Amino acid sequence: METTDDLARLQAAVHAHALVNLTGALGAGKSRLARRLAVAATVDLAVDVDVGRDGDVGRGADAHRGADGGLGLGALRRLVAQPGGLLLVDGVDGPGQAEAVAAALADAARHAVAEPGTAVPAPSAAVPAPSAAVPAPSAAVPAPGTAVPAPGAALQDGGAPGPGSSGLLRPVLLVSRLPLRAAADWGERAPVTVGLGPRPAAAVEAQARAAGITDPEAVALVVRMAGGVPLLADLACRALHLGIAPDVPGAVADRMTGEVLERLGRERPGQRWRHALRLLATVRTGDERLLAGGPALFETLAGLSLVRRERLGLTVREPYRTLFETAYRWRRPQAYEDVRLRAAGYRRALLTERPSGPQETAGLVEEGLFLTGDPLLRTALFPPAEEFSRIGPALAGEADDIGRLMHRWAVRGGFDVRRSERIVERWLDVDPGAFRLARDREGRPVGLAALLPVGADTEAGIEPLLQQHTADLLGGPGSGGLFLGAAYGADPVVHAQILRDILGQAVRAGHLVVSTASPDYQALLRTLSFRPHGGIRDDVYRCGRRPEVYSHDFGAAGLPGWMGALTPAGAGRAAGGPPAPGAEAGYGVRVPDVPDVPDVPDVPAQDVPVLVAWALARLGDPAALAHSPLLACPGIGSPAGLRAWLRDAVAELAAAEAQADAEAGAILQAYYLGRSCTHHQVARRLHVSRATYFRRLRRGLALVASRLPVRPGC
Repeated sequence: METTDDLARLQAAVHAHALVNLTGALGAGKSRLARRLAVAATVDLAVDVDVGRDGDVGRGADAHRGADGGLGLGALRRLVAQPGGLLLVDGVDGPGQAEAVAAALADAARHAVAEPGTAVPAPSAAVPAPSAAVPAPSAAVPAPGTAVPAPGAALQDGGAPGPGSSGLLRPVLLVSRLPLRAAADWGERAPVTVGLGPRPAAAVEAQARAAGITDPEAVALVVRMAGGVPLLADLACRALHLGIAPDVPGAVADRMTGEVLERLGRERPGQRWRHALRLLATVRTGDERLLAGGPALFETLAGLSLVRRERLGLTVREPYRTLFETAYRWRRPQAYEDVRLRAAGYRRALLTERPSGPQETAGLVEEGLFLTGDPLLRTALFPPAEEFSRIGPALAGEADDIGRLMHRWAVRGGFDVRRSERIVERWLDVDPGAFRLARDREGRPVGLAALLPVGADTEAGIEPLLQQHTADLLGGPGSGGLFLGAAYGADPVVHAQILRDILGQAVRAGHLVVSTASPDYQALLRTLSFRPHGGIRDDVYRCGRRPEVYSHDFGAAGLPGWMGALTPAGAGRAAGGPPAPGAEAGYGVRVPDVPDVPDVPDVPAQDVPVLVAWALARLGDPAALAHSPLLACPGIGSPAGLRAWLRDAVAELAAAEAQADAEAGAILQAYYLGRSCTHHQVARRLHVSRATYFRRLRRGLALVASRLPVRPGC
């Protein structure tokens, strides 16, 4: 599964440096790639067995030291003290192994310096041959028997290794999941790090077909579940060969997680963290309060190679996060729903109760969008793959890169390229810094967003895409914020990063106006409850579609209500109340310190569906209904009146002639008025997909809210 570029990079690093660290996620194919080099000896700390051409290692006193790494580390000390060819040290991932390996190499280097004149074998045995694409070093090669340091080591007078060199008698390649420079104090002998990333989708598809998977649906599942990781592709193929249907991804994921957790168990002993890991995967990001297992469990999770620290807590790296979440949702659907909705309530509580900086607020909104569970939002904003791009303002001199990416944007959208270029030129004339670029690990621009500040200075660049809506959106008392004209990513992962960055910038700016001719973007904006203003007069891109205009207010006061409206039953029974039947005992995903009858927040008029959902979830609790602002509506007056009105409204909706309205009413009846069950169970009982279910649920809440008797202040 490795590529020629990966092998060439590793060969070049081993030829240039005496100590190299090959890193990559669990199952990325590191060991397979390393063994393609001309390895003279191998020490595998993962299996505690070592073999090689340098001698019969692993026999004798060290062979009975158990599974604590003693055998491998003992062999490492002997082999690194001997001159020779490339020594491969694999599986440096267990507790304390990085520190032990660093100490062993430091001891060997000190002994090599103390005993100058050690004979070194011929260069052909010391260094693997480079590929044709990598030129050999031009330095003169010393004759056999000459005392020299390993390749890449500087020499002081007298032949001793100089400062900054490894000081070792042979080249060493260390293989680990995390960079070893972060795990131990290497001093001046730190290894050079070579990273191994995910494989392209085409390579994973080829792997699946080579494994005998030919059904198109099954191949697509393997590519989706693997996320570019060869091990996950192999495990998915094995699960399918067992007879698991490709249309049951949860069952496939459940089969896959067993081996993943077993391999991950080398890093941390114990079992408790395994369940906490799938809970963390379900909520995406968790702080110590959300993951209510105490500091010790939090630190254990933080130490896993698949977990990293982010602004709002710990998160599981993709695609493993999606794998664990998918398996948990299949195995315990009711507990999964409870965990997800409680986490959503916790995020809204943080937005409401605690003043946050703009970056933290944007992060809370992003997590809230993830926790809606909406299939469209998950697909567009949170693809199951590792992210590597960084996003920031365009820099001086990047106009050509902007033009190149905008050209691709026009081609992908089916737009007239010349007209698109003229629009882009206007944007560049208005404010070149309004473009935000996504850059890959080498700093190359791979995506962008055109985000112009709304104001008198930028109106000339924005007006052609707003036309008759310009006065209302740019000149009114609520004007300001940002205008989004275009978004483009070279692949779905970069594109999702850009879209989330746009929403984050909108949260900071307070308001976002969008003009788009893309049906996909229009569907996404409707899912996000943006306000539609209608189409403009002209087909400005000559694509057969007039752009439509949308806007949304991201003011801090309205964020909790907006997040609640997006989350099914977001203000309902699963957020902030007692655990639902089947909820995880002792799991702290909950709204903290919420009383039995929570206060109902004031919400803008467009968020009345949140109040409807809140009341529907408490129809059997008159004390809670007594707190509902809906009591102020004419003809309701009391908790009993509100309960009767809501029941009648839902029944009328379920009997509607329009099929979509009737389906929405049936979902409200089943979820709020029927026996206690999860969204997953209701969708399955009504034979609708998750995407259709959540669309109908939001539709039903909005329709019931629209039928409320209204008076000023209601």
